[in-house]
Amino acid sequence: MSSFNYENGELKIEDINLSEIAKKIKTPFYCYSYNHLKEQYSKLDQSINLADYHICYSIKSNSNQSIIKTFSKLGSGADVVSMGELKRALKAGIPSQKIVFSGIGKSSEEIEFAIKNNILMFNVESIGELKKLSNESSKLNIESQVALRINPDISAGANEKISTGKAQDKFGIDWKNAVESYELASKLPGIKIIGIDVHIGSQINDIEPFRKSFDLLVEIIEILRAKGHQINVLDVGGGLGVKYHPNEIPLNVNDYGALLSEKLGGLGCKIIIEPGRLLTANSAVLITKTLYIKNTESNNFIIVDAAMNDFIRPTLYGAYHEIIPIKENKENNLLDYDIVGPVCESGDFFGKKIKLGKIDEDDLMAIKSVGAYGSVLSSNYNTRASINEILVNNKNFEIIRNRIEDDEIINRDKIPDWV
Repeated sequence: MSSFNYENGELKIEDINLSEIAKKIKTPFYCYSYNHLKEQYSKLDQSINLADYHICYSIKSNSNQSIIKTFSKLGSGADVVSMGELKRALKAGIPSQKIVFSGIGKSSEEIEFAIKNNILMFNVESIGELKKLSNESSKLNIESQVALRINPDISAGANEKISTGKAQDKFGIDWKNAVESYELASKLPGIKIIGIDVHIGSQINDIEPFRKSFDLLVEIIEILRAKGHQINVLDVGGGLGVKYHPNEIPLNVNDYGALLSEKLGGLGCKIIIEPGRLLTANSAVLITKTLYIKNTESNNFIIVDAAMNDFIRPTLYGAYHEIIPIKENKENNLLDYDIVGPVCESGDFFGKKIKLGKIDEDDLMAIKSVGAYGSVLSSNYNTRASINEILVNNKNFEIIRNRIEDDEIINRDKIPDWV
């Protein structure tokens, strides 16, 4: 995370000390580096040598309007999986013809809204969805552009909860049924086939699953074209991994770009890629304050003011996130600590057996690499406030999502007269 470094014993984000922000913003809070976001997008963009391609930012990874707008200004499109995400993309200035609508459970209302907003295409994940899209499009007397999402039965990534491309996963249409499915789609009213879609998973740091996926796509496209289907758009999904653990070796973006260009450049298709985590994960830290130090015979605990409702990845996915103090600590006498929150669940933790030097009450800590699947997965469990999000640009910072206090959350409840 090059945007986060110690200087004179203080952890900085870009050109400002995080402790200075914490004097003005109540902890816990998310803090993003604007320039890291731009740099990640540019690295990916420059790695690709294709005549016609779109980067369509996967909004599910982080749906804050400022984050989407940052990528929109750089030319990004969007991959959305709900009407809400589609509305966010449009509001952030992403052209509708750069938006693809993915997801396995699109409702009639969502489909109608997307049709009326003239999006680039629907990534259709089942025959039932294909028929519903046909019905909704016919009602509006519009032909909707479609790519069928093919499940290639390729294992990728280490976490079963974010696998999407194996036969037992809920996503897409079995690649063995691709021809049959395209034949059906070609006969349905209101449907215009323009492409094919695949997405094999998330947090993939090995290039080989992508190679297998691209080879299979080339084979399927040749078969479909021989059957007379127009395949002009190829959506290869996302899934590019990042570095979470200090010893982790992330996927080399240049290797991915080179493979993409080599394997798919000769197909004459518009290529769409849907990065999310790659662009946002290492752009942010979660700043939290130490409430108590608790030592027992079997364990040492640091209890902080952030909780699993603010950031659930460690307990939901078993994900590792590096945790460091805001004040640099170079002492060698390290202890193992479990970093835990106030929520009444044993699953409310951020890290276990984390080696740290001396930590005192009120000390600030940073949980790293939280820019993807962080705030978007948060909740108000235990009636806890929704925390602030901050965007930093060099020496300046602004709140990009306001904290929602517990009183406002409580006031959303409505009590009937008869209760």
